[in-house]
Parts: sequence; C-alpha cells; structure tokens
Amino acid sequence: MPRPFPKRTSTRQNAVAKGFRSGLEDKVAGELDRASVPYTYESFKITYEIPARLAKYTPDFRLLGNGIIVETKGQFVTADRQKHKLIKEQNPELDIRLVFSRSGTRISKQSQTTYAMWCETHGFLYADKSIPQAWIDEPPTAGRMEALNAILNSQSKVKK
Repeated sequence: MPRPFPKRTSTRQNAVAKGFRSGLEDKVAGELDRASVPYTYESFKITYEIPARLAKYTPDFRLLGNGIIVETKGQFVTADRQKHKLIKEQNPELDIRLVFSRSGTRISKQSQTTYAMWCETHGFLYADKSIPQAWIDEPPTAGRMEALNAILNSQSKVKK
C-alpha cells in the first residue's frame, strides 16, 4: 500500500545532500550566507603530529575576512578533544573556535566537566548553535593571518 505522506528526510540527510557532514554545519553555513559573510568550507588541511604519526585535520569553516577557523561539534568525543589540544600546542597562532550544539553537555556521563568548561580550561573560544556576530566582525590579527597563510602556502607548494 502506498504511503499517504511522503517519506521525511532528517536534518542530517538534508545537510549531506548539500555537501555538509552535519545539520549544524548546514545551519552555520546558512547563517553565514544570509549575513553575506565570505567563508570557505573544509577547503584546507592543518597538519599536526600525533605522537608517533603525522595526521591531518580539515577545519569546517575559515572566515575569509579575519582568518578565524570555526569547528562545529554536536558530540565532542575524546579523540576530538585530544586532536584540538595537539593542534593548539603545535600551531599556537591559529585561532580555532568551536560552535557546539550544546556547550553545557558533559564530556562523559562520569564527568562533571562540560564542553564549555573544557574549552575554558584549554583556551578555546566557543559558542552555542551559531557563530557569534562578534567573531565575524572581529578584525584580523597579523599573527593569526601569518600562521594561516603559512599553512595555506605550504599546501599550495605541495600540490604543484
């Protein structure tokens, strides 16, 4: 018997159809588009070293006007937290900020630490659900732009 209503698609399915990995990424991209903020999505990789091996990380968004890197997170699992600590240690001039679905979520059932508390402890700026307008309006800094350009330039040399 045919369905009386069309099959519903999930937020994630809609986001994936647009080229994103999550509904939150799709939402943030839509907000940036509506605000006419130029950005790139997963357009470059940051190399960092996990003890005993080299790894690469592809940030979600890079705000073109000021060089701020924004990573959106629904779940912030141990591997992601370790990765971001290593990247920050190895690239201290990069400005990576996190947008969570809910920063008040605990990092585990056994822990009192929330995503927000972890960010504050480790020196990451964070927000809930959307990129704050203040981040978009923030002017670029020389250190941030130099660090970002060094990564982008090293990748363009490798591709040639």
